[in-house]
Amino acid sequence: MNQMMGLHKVYHRLTILSLFPLCPPPLFPSLKLSRFTLGHLRTHHSANSARLRSIMAAATSRLGNLVSATSFVAEDGGGGSNVSVNSSTGTSTLDDALGGKYQLPPPEIKDIVDAPPLPALSFSPQRDKILFLKRRSLPPLAELARPEEKLAGMRIDGKCNTRSRMSFYIGIGIHQLLPDGSLGPEKEVHGFPDGGKINFVTWSLDGRHLAFSIRVDEEDNSSSMLRVWVADVETGKARPLFQSQDVYLNAVFDNFVWVDNSSLLVCTIPSSRGDPPKKPLVPSGPKIQSNETKNVVQVRTFQDLLKDEYDEDLFDYYATSQLVLVSLDGTVKEIGPPAVYTSMDPSPDQKYLLISSIHRPYSFIVPCGRFPKRVELWTTDGKFVRELCDLPLAEDIPIAFNSVRKGMRSINWRADKPSTLYWAETQDEGDAKVEVSPRDIIYTQPAEPLEGEQPEILHKLDLRYGGISWSDDSLALVYESWYKTRRTRTWVISPGFKDASPRVLFDRSSEDAYSDPGSPMMRRTPSGTYVIAKIKKENDEGTYVLLNGIGATPEGNIPFLDLFDINTGSKERIWQSDKEKYFETVVALMSDHKEGDLYLDQLKLLTSKESKTENTQYYIQSWPDKKACPITNFPHPYPQLASLQKEMIRYQRKDGVQLTATLYLPPGYDPSKDGPLPCLVWSYPGEFKSKDAAGQVRGSPNEFAGIGPTSALLWLARRFAILSGPTIPIIGEGDEEANDRYVEQLVASAEAAVEEVIQRGVAHPGKIAVGGHSYGAFMTANLLAHAPHIFCCGIARSGAYNRTLTPFGFQNEDRTLWEATSTYVEMSPFMSANKIKKPILLIHGEEDNNPGTLTMQSDRFFNALKGHGALCRLVVLPFESHGYAAYESIMHVLWETDRWLQKYCVSNASDVGTELDACKCDANKDVTDSENKAAAASGGGDPELEDFEHQGFHPVPRSLL
Repeated sequence: MNQMMGLHKVYHRLTILSLFPLCPPPLFPSLKLSRFTLGHLRTHHSANSARLRSIMAAATSRLGNLVSATSFVAEDGGGGSNVSVNSSTGTSTLDDALGGKYQLPPPEIKDIVDAPPLPALSFSPQRDKILFLKRRSLPPLAELARPEEKLAGMRIDGKCNTRSRMSFYIGIGIHQLLPDGSLGPEKEVHGFPDGGKINFVTWSLDGRHLAFSIRVDEEDNSSSMLRVWVADVETGKARPLFQSQDVYLNAVFDNFVWVDNSSLLVCTIPSSRGDPPKKPLVPSGPKIQSNETKNVVQVRTFQDLLKDEYDEDLFDYYATSQLVLVSLDGTVKEIGPPAVYTSMDPSPDQKYLLISSIHRPYSFIVPCGRFPKRVELWTTDGKFVRELCDLPLAEDIPIAFNSVRKGMRSINWRADKPSTLYWAETQDEGDAKVEVSPRDIIYTQPAEPLEGEQPEILHKLDLRYGGISWSDDSLALVYESWYKTRRTRTWVISPGFKDASPRVLFDRSSEDAYSDPGSPMMRRTPSGTYVIAKIKKENDEGTYVLLNGIGATPEGNIPFLDLFDINTGSKERIWQSDKEKYFETVVALMSDHKEGDLYLDQLKLLTSKESKTENTQYYIQSWPDKKACPITNFPHPYPQLASLQKEMIRYQRKDGVQLTATLYLPPGYDPSKDGPLPCLVWSYPGEFKSKDAAGQVRGSPNEFAGIGPTSALLWLARRFAILSGPTIPIIGEGDEEANDRYVEQLVASAEAAVEEVIQRGVAHPGKIAVGGHSYGAFMTANLLAHAPHIFCCGIARSGAYNRTLTPFGFQNEDRTLWEATSTYVEMSPFMSANKIKKPILLIHGEEDNNPGTLTMQSDRFFNALKGHGALCRLVVLPFESHGYAAYESIMHVLWETDRWLQKYCVSNASDVGTELDACKCDANKDVTDSENKAAAASGGGDPELEDFEHQGFHPVPRSLL
């Protein structure tokens, strides 16, 4: 179960950060987050920040090397004559682009992307105040260009001693949540340096203070080291936490945590640390790796790994921290020796610290998450209690999905106890291919057990352990799942009653969205942990919980809240989204700020509400009358598209599989008057074990159309029809491997989608383009190779095209190249480069660190295409990773995409009817050949997705991590 399914919706206009302990912001906000003006909250008087407005206004004028380009229609044969010309050279913008200058997209696209972002929201522990964490617009390329160290699977900004490319907030506003649901005037946190970059904002347990880090820009365009600051919530006044100016935060791994209401445990840079180690001019010897012991070690294509002894020393230099306990009154105490600490977690009773660290020997083939790991128990004043485990280097975790590390894992504090630990241990040596029962055992033990007291077995599982939601001694929910069968189970246990037998509460397929019962809502405890919220009814002794579900149905998602009797299984639907016009969700429980029982008639929830044309707003909804009081009143983020048309459509693949997609049409479009439009199809394939699950409807027709800075929906402003997310299910039922029929199913899904939009009369048959990112780019290239009759051109961003370069598995494939050679080869569009005759635009970040999608993939694919005379273009974005972040890069990607669509889609004049007849035969032959060759392939699997594009964080209770 996904505990807070509605908490972090990347397409919402608002980010809720802090109904749980506030995590650090992601490395640059997810590229799907849309952005628009701040300062439109329901307040008693205006609270706009002039400083913030000036920063936002400057964002669009700071980049003098960008060349505006509105259209290439004239150049491409048709339309107007508005090609931009460089006045000093007389060359067109196309020449500038070919010469490597950054470009700007047409104004109708640029204006949407340029809108400033919304703040993130953070609620106080007492639910009486809200923080508005203010963001800046897209970062300039200069920030990405700063030097970074690529070490052990991480990228480190040595100047700041943090992960590189880290986003930040530019201001913090505090609002009182008034009894009538409105917000009081903004109180801005002040006292820190102008231009300070804010990270890691956290509330103290009593809600009276905030802690956060500050860094400032320096003259060489770098940022300073991070210092920890604290602010008084009542006054907004901020001050440095440490009296000394020489104490800096080390945020490579963990950063700081509130131990109690008046003290924090901080990872600091050791005061004795000198200059970074210098790389020897002459190496002491060759780089050697050996496997003379004949171990079987299969790993995915991890990037940014350690390469030599110098890298090991550099990693130690930046990652080593000194833990410091510091009080608000200025008292400072160093605890423990300097080490590479990766996490620190105080016990709920604030008496102990769970400390994790990594140590040598390091590895040159796996990232730091698999380095030797030591977990220890200390008192909060730094006294060593005991070592829980010291796990060896884990280079040999099998690639089969659901394989895990040997030994103790997922060590956590019980959320409902003062200081009780629990963890899981595998019984199959971590290898998912080993058949054994039980597969995992969950243990529990007090922080300081009595002499000779052994860990107690809490529960045994035959699938892979997935976490526990705690309530009390009478109730906890244990989750297990198995990817290969898509089976997921939820157990009810009574941790404090050994004679109570565990029982299965839910046993279902994770693919079956229609059967999802929802997730239990959690309440905050005074110690800052989160437990299952038990609900009481007047004159009723039943044990009830709240199940918050997305409510998938054949008509789309209709979120719900059920009052569920945990003992009898009976349920009562106490809230459900409007399904005629609006899409509403329950975001979080707001009546948990007081200790004691929670009664149904005193329930208070944070909910969201949106429609096709109305952007998301947030409400406080109170029982028993369920009155909803709005707390936000945001304007439409892109009024020029306010009347866009959206429809969830259903159609069928030729093998009978039901498919769905979301069709967007421009404002004011009338097919009977305007005729068919050029169309952009943007998608991403998915694997399924059953046809029924693949055909289920996901999403809601009433959800607001969120448009991020690289979204395909931007082309609604250019009068395109957009077919967003048409399902491309790759199905392998029973023992069949889905990828053995990948090409056949891919082509069939695309054909069905295109036939549907043509039949509706909204898409011109000869002007349909296809695009995708990462695995969607892989899809795009394959479609142009194997279904040239469907699309006029393609756009492939950050893809992998040669699967022999990822020989130990990719995406959801966990067979090796040697186990499924024909599948690897036939799925690789690189091997079919000679078949690609339609124009293809390849875009890739030069510093892509996503496993499997090395920049080399696009380089080599482009050379293969060029070697066969294909019409192709490769754009490599300096300093960009898997997802694109910098203003210049994103604007140029949009320019390139628009140019490609205008030239090879809008202006396409090919004879579609003739081409369709000629190409379908070839495509069908390809599919038949693929089927025959795939029949002998074998293997099996379970997912370790390679696509980390959307790394927006999901704040969840520690107990569920």
